[in-house]
Amino acid sequence: MKAYVFPGQGAQFTGMGQELYNTCENARALFEKANEILGFRISDIMFSGDAEQLRQTKVTQPAIFIHSVVLAKCLKEYTSIAVNAEEWAGDPERKPSEILDFEPQMVAGHSLGEFSALTAAGALSFEDGLRLVYARAMAMQKACTATPSTMAAVLGLDDEKVEEICAEVTAGMNAEGKVVVPANYNCRGQLVISGDVESINAACAALKEAGAKRALPLAVGGAFHSPLMESARVELAQAISATTFNRPVCPVYQNVDGKAHIEPEEIKENLLKQLTSPVRWTQCTENMLADGADTFIELGPGTVLQGLVRRIAKGTPAQVKGVQ
Repeated sequence: MKAYVFPGQGAQFTGMGQELYNTCENARALFEKANEILGFRISDIMFSGDAEQLRQTKVTQPAIFIHSVVLAKCLKEYTSIAVNAEEWAGDPERKPSEILDFEPQMVAGHSLGEFSALTAAGALSFEDGLRLVYARAMAMQKACTATPSTMAAVLGLDDEKVEEICAEVTAGMNAEGKVVVPANYNCRGQLVISGDVESINAACAALKEAGAKRALPLAVGGAFHSPLMESARVELAQAISATTFNRPVCPVYQNVDGKAHIEPEEIKENLLKQLTSPVRWTQCTENMLADGADTFIELGPGTVLQGLVRRIAKGTPAQVKGVQ
């Protein structure tokens, strides 16, 4: 069974989606529609903007969404042209090696990528999906501005130990707004924690003392997937409640519990919880494997999810590939 997976924030790079835009007429139309919806030419920033421009909240999240969803919608056309081309104008390392069609039997996305997965699977229209992603990005930026906060990568400790230390640090701080929690369960032995700056620093020290190979703050603007995103959750709730969700063409494995969902009301509720809850990517992948996934295809910029899936699926015959 084919499982299509969609990356989250941090996967962006200058030139993302340009070959897709140049190659496929249908893709070009969708990029231009996105420019119109957002009110600025995000495609120009994607294709030629520098790293600082791509890091802007109002750019990063919609850019990754656009790249990923347009790729899914134009996958057969794009890969057919690439495979049959004698020369490839873009980066040869990103040239698709086989003709693929978007025929998902299950989908999942990491954080922001969940919106891409839902849209690609038909739960949201392209227009509504993009508007929600943009609303999410701006709401998260406001929450980040309200409270100095960050995230940190933790390597080499069991999930349970990280959870225990985060709880101990939060209890020890004993103050409103002082919190540190697991935010991304990326694979066994690799977690990201999230919280206010003081609590993150205290947790990193405690985690290193407990034997973590690494506990290092990340260059991010806020405590994503933590209680500090509550104001963003409230703001996004209004946008989600006003948006029509359809039944997707296949199960969507959602971040909040790692389980398959297909009913629109369940999907909406889980999507809203996602802002203040951890991304359970390990559980998503393990459940897809248990439900019969034997091929994982990452659609969108970067290759991060391919690496994570390979680690989680180690020892299984599952194939992992990607198209950018």
